[in-house]
Amino acid sequence: MHLDYMAHALSEARLGLGLTSPNPTVGAVLVRDGRVVGSGHHIYSEKKHAEAVALEQAGDRALGATLYITLEPCSHEGRTAPCADALIAAGVTTVIAAMQDPNPLVSGRGFEKLRAAGVSVNLDPRHAAEAEKLNEAFCFFMREHRPLVTLKSALTLDGKIAAPDDNEGWITSERSRAHVQQLRHHSDAILTGIGTVESDDCQLTDRSGLPRSRPLLRIVLDSQLRIRPDSQMVRAGPSSLLVITTSAANSERRAALEKTGVEVAVLDGSGGRTSLRGLVELLASRKYLSLMIEAGSKVNGAALDSGVVDKVFFYYAPKIFGNLQSLPVAGGRGRRRREDAMEFHNVKLHTTGDDEFAVEAWTRRVSKA
Repeated sequence: MHLDYMAHALSEARLGLGLTSPNPTVGAVLVRDGRVVGSGHHIYSEKKHAEAVALEQAGDRALGATLYITLEPCSHEGRTAPCADALIAAGVTTVIAAMQDPNPLVSGRGFEKLRAAGVSVNLDPRHAAEAEKLNEAFCFFMREHRPLVTLKSALTLDGKIAAPDDNEGWITSERSRAHVQQLRHHSDAILTGIGTVESDDCQLTDRSGLPRSRPLLRIVLDSQLRIRPDSQMVRAGPSSLLVITTSAANSERRAALEKTGVEVAVLDGSGGRTSLRGLVELLASRKYLSLMIEAGSKVNGAALDSGVVDKVFFYYAPKIFGNLQSLPVAGGRGRRRREDAMEFHNVKLHTTGDDEFAVEAWTRRVSKA
């Protein structure tokens, strides 16, 4: 029965996807005498953790109950009182968690407080991987102190993202593009380059139709501030748009953009370009857990060369462009020798449509030792 109740808790947690950042996604189920007496999931705007929601629902029936939870109960005072204290006060006798909280403010302390009060605490390793996947970006942020950066692209089978003459239409199917919207919905921020903005006049919005805890922050790399104040990118929501530029950009253009409500940040990099590392640091300071890059060949190459990319999500369509002028997924310096190729691990394949698939893989970091 432990499996069923933890599966229930994971289902509860999924109801909070997109609604908890910068907090983790958590689901909780209270069981007494073989019956579920309370359940809930965290929603950031409601300022109640999953445990609190389940305890409210259970009322007096929480006394002597077992809690199944996807993440270790918190033990510190934040926006809410410590959940470990609430569980102890309610008389919960057993806590079964899918994983320990990687947040250094919690990380084992919640379990310690519960055990010190006589509550039995156990970890359920059978669901640890699934629970961590639900909080992939949160866990990464807590361990690395910066947002998880994912490079997403739609490619032909020969690794091309654009044809040399006419790029009307889409590379991948509507079903694959709907999957991309799920990735956007689960991301805190999304990045593209000014070249993509000018060629596509895109909006780069979350079109999943699902509610979010914070607006999707749309970011444009634009070293010379070429973005037009009347572009769809600006008109789609200036307050959720961040333009990254350099100190060489025209001050009048900057003033015109800021007048519309767009935030402009100067982050100088090498060679007169913007700094991707500086951007990641800026997002980390604002507690953005994740950044997805949806850009052209030049920005993709710069992101990979800079080392900020943590994983890739490549959507492949059963097509081939050929042609030496068709753009590859990544331009830039790249690698000049086979032995220097960038390597990836933890590769997973996803079926996304008829005869279409996606490759998800993590960047293999080279040790500096």
